[in-house]
Amino acid sequence: MSRLVVVSNRVAIPGENRAGGLAVGLQAALREHGGMWFGWSGKTVREASGELHEQRDGDIRYVTIDLNRSDLDAYYNGFANRTLWPLLHFRLDLVDYSRETREGYRRVNALFADKLAPMLRDGDTVWIHDYHLIPLASLLRERGVGARIGFFLHVPMPSADLVAAMPDHARLFSTLYAYDLVGFQTLRDVERFQDYVRLFGGGRVLSEGVLEAPGGRRFHAAAFPIGIDTAYIAQQAQAAVAKPAVRDLRNSLQPRQLAIGVDRLDYSKGLPERFRGFERYLERHPDQRGSLTYLQIAPVSRGDVAEYRLLRNELERIAGHINGGHAAPEWTPLRYVNRNFAHTTLTGFYRAARVGLVTPLRDGMNLVAKEYVAAQDPEDPGVLVLSLLAGAAYELKEALLVNPHDLDGVADAIATAANMAKAQRIERWRAMMDHLQRHDIAAWMRDYLSALKR
Repeated sequence: MSRLVVVSNRVAIPGENRAGGLAVGLQAALREHGGMWFGWSGKTVREASGELHEQRDGDIRYVTIDLNRSDLDAYYNGFANRTLWPLLHFRLDLVDYSRETREGYRRVNALFADKLAPMLRDGDTVWIHDYHLIPLASLLRERGVGARIGFFLHVPMPSADLVAAMPDHARLFSTLYAYDLVGFQTLRDVERFQDYVRLFGGGRVLSEGVLEAPGGRRFHAAAFPIGIDTAYIAQQAQAAVAKPAVRDLRNSLQPRQLAIGVDRLDYSKGLPERFRGFERYLERHPDQRGSLTYLQIAPVSRGDVAEYRLLRNELERIAGHINGGHAAPEWTPLRYVNRNFAHTTLTGFYRAARVGLVTPLRDGMNLVAKEYVAAQDPEDPGVLVLSLLAGAAYELKEALLVNPHDLDGVADAIATAANMAKAQRIERWRAMMDHLQRHDIAAWMRDYLSALKR
């Protein structure tokens, strides 16, 4: 069986507290195949980038590379997060078109290729993850790597016209042609990528998912919606009911219901629109006044970036406005919290919530939506209100699907969810839970790797 080599921006080193669902799935794949996980160490050094560190855990090697401040600023803080992130989330108005960061991004990808290529064998299966490392396969091919190489884009693929608005777009996106398999979250993302190849990328679509680069090289593109560790989340949520933080939350609500949102503080998550949708709910449904408390947990991310500081200020202003206009001495309608909670605690919060609010303006998948469903009490489940613009909407069709820009629609969905009869809640939840159990993180990993090997 071929060795598996995983490459991502960050590496889930054993013992570090980075064991999210993706890390668990990839480590399971590495244990099954034996192999290596390669990526940035998370350290910023004063000297030149490139020092390698290695540790082993059974048959798995964890190899990480240090980056200095200027390389990190150009590659990660710069091009990846100020150019590609907004572009891939359909926000051309926020794209930074700096040439310096673009060159820094390519320089760091070339450094990854220089360090990784000598460690690879032709029989390896190489699986590269996300927008930080788009050109890596092309750079590895230039260094003589003949192994099978796959790529998975965890975020959305925007429409061809938006991609083409980025200067020198073909130089970056044509490097995807060096992969054997390019994986996306949804079929819609695959269609957008095929449109780009056909309209602006100089290639051809030979049949659905089979593409030809300008030089004649053929490669594949397909959808592999990422799952969660469904059984583990369900067990974790059930156990979390006894946690003090979960008990305290439940006690603080009595006798009110809970609506919950959990999102990284990011403009793609649609939080100002969600807050205004909740305010519209309070206005449109006065009969439900005082019966529901909305808890929004939004840990700060990229706090040194101006757009994120402005977003945080805006949310604080809207939250204050909502509570000022609608609160009563014994009730605060909106609780807005900017801190992290342990994942075990969050799943307990999900289980306590009658309404799950997941309304991003654009999201590749959104695993919070799936975790909310998996965390529910089968005897008395809550209701998921889900954005049509999240990849999860293609799978969780029994959620209440909303357009996050339609504030009245969001308001009415919250009211419907809060009042839905138990039998209907159970029926909707059961259909979604059955899907999540069949299509969990292990199935996603197996499906992708078997397709790459074919």
